[in-house]
Amino acid sequence: MVKLIAVDLDGTLLNVNCRISEKNLESIRRAQSHGVEVVIATGRAHFDVKDIFKNTGIQTWIIGANGATIHKPSGERFHSVPLNREEALTAVNWLEKEEFYYEVFADHAIFSPHHGRELLDSEISKIKSRYPDIEPGVLEESAAKQFQQTGYSYIESSLELAAADTAFYNILAFSFDKEKLEKGRLTFMGNKKLTVVSSGDHNFELEHRNASKGNALKIVADHFKIRMADTAAVGDSFNDLSMLQIVGKSAAMGNAHPEIKAACHEVTQSNSEDGVAHFISSLLSYRQKTETTVS
Repeated sequence: MVKLIAVDLDGTLLNVNCRISEKNLESIRRAQSHGVEVVIATGRAHFDVKDIFKNTGIQTWIIGANGATIHKPSGERFHSVPLNREEALTAVNWLEKEEFYYEVFADHAIFSPHHGRELLDSEISKIKSRYPDIEPGVLEESAAKQFQQTGYSYIESSLELAAADTAFYNILAFSFDKEKLEKGRLTFMGNKKLTVVSSGDHNFELEHRNASKGNALKIVADHFKIRMADTAAVGDSFNDLSMLQIVGKSAAMGNAHPEIKAACHEVTQSNSEDGVAHFISSLLSYRQKTETTVS
């Protein structure tokens, strides 16, 4: 019987307009009313998640920065696995030299280069020249979405990061250049102190080797003394795999990558079709049948 449900945000709970539908919100409220713990598990910062839910009346546990942080519904930090500071600064220095747009997730801010938008606009222009038939609107929309988060703190260079009195939890590198992305992934995959994951076609993310959504979900489940067999999760991308592979019931979104679909117990509707609500509804229906049978 499901007692805890982990839900990814981008590409899952959020639709293509980066909004949560009322149907999805109602499904979370319904799950909570049945005593089910709902956990938001995302690559986003916890304060960004708080902002997304601020007018919904919903409070949940938040696994943020791809599992590097866990926050209680109150906002109190429960657990964290920060990056080694030297490793983080070395990584950012490399990204700057390679002219990547990047984001560094910290306790109360997302550090990003002040000329980040110009970097991406320059890449889009180069791709347009190289591939005249490509639809530029798709790239521009992807770039715009990257700046819709809350809590940005713009910096001139990594020197400002070195002076910042805060822990660093996650580093996101973003590019429209596939060869550049692959070079970055291969460079950091050789570092045994880091884990390299991806939450989209145009990025890779760096975190502590012990940080993952799966590990964080185990910690939350242990806190509530819930067996992993009694947990469920839904997601759409490769940074969700670590949790989708360990829960009792997993669902891939209809818009998920084929490899994610193959790794899950089932495939629900897309994020434009309230896939989360469909999945939660099926879990609650099964839970009610089980309770009726037992009673």
